[in-house]
Amino acid sequence: MILITGNANTKLSTDIANIADVDLCETLVTRFADNEIWVEIRDNIRGEDVFIIQSTCNPANDNLMELLIMVDACKRASAGRITAVIPYYGYARQDRKPAGRSPISAKLVANMLEAAGVDRMLTMDLHAGQIQGFFDIPTDNLYSSPIFIRDIKKNYKKNITFVSPDVGGITKARDIATQLKSDIAIMDKRRAEPGKSEVMNVIGNVKNKTCIIIDDILDSAGTLCNAAKAIKKKGAKDIAAYITHGVFSGKAIAKISKSPIKRIIVTDSIEATQSAKNSTKINILSVAPLLSEAIKRISSEKSVSVLFD
Repeated sequence: MILITGNANTKLSTDIANIADVDLCETLVTRFADNEIWVEIRDNIRGEDVFIIQSTCNPANDNLMELLIMVDACKRASAGRITAVIPYYGYARQDRKPAGRSPISAKLVANMLEAAGVDRMLTMDLHAGQIQGFFDIPTDNLYSSPIFIRDIKKNYKKNITFVSPDVGGITKARDIATQLKSDIAIMDKRRAEPGKSEVMNVIGNVKNKTCIIIDDILDSAGTLCNAAKAIKKKGAKDIAAYITHGVFSGKAIAKISKSPIKRIIVTDSIEATQSAKNSTKINILSVAPLLSEAIKRISSEKSVSVLFD
């Protein structure tokens, strides 16, 4: 198998390659003076099983375009099969029409990837599970829950309530709570506009509990911090959060530092900013072993479903 990395998260790609005991393919990704992206695959990949690792995180448009061009370069180099490994699938929050005359950008991105020549998709914790149905190619959506559960068992022993910051995240919170035989609570959230939310109510008992917020994306941290404040007012003893994709846009780190949250765990699906690395509240868990195992299983035509548990 051939592993190729874009510029979105080279450290994660290197870790995946090291665990898989495979060298990254020599690839030149550069730009013209007007910022056009240019790609050259410098190793022979004719007939090979190619995996392109690229999160479509900030800058989302640049990283997405870079991925599409790398796919096209591999297709024209006669790659046998092209798998797009996208740990963080950008535009996933635009999975439906919330209002008239609005796009479904998650579907548009799926169409673009298929049109470019992607034969298979490997991603992690999609914002909405139905996005898998936007693709007409095999799509594997891995879960960070097993990684989180191991850390939770290590650091939190009893009196835990898992909190979903909105109704959409209740499935993931319930799954983890069921495995750890704990209670759950749900935040009744209202979103006035994209990126801004307000917690209206807390459904469930959080008083004197260690509350662990479970979510897939930490963007501006508005939802997370509002949820933490709300459950703190309801008498929560300690508050932690386990988030798959740490976007950390805008003043997210500053909001987190002022919030009642004591500990936040994110994965390295998106390469953490220096300010996130320096934060005493933020801890990073690697998904490289999980993705490496999935890649090896796909390449050897073995089942990937065992990794979903």
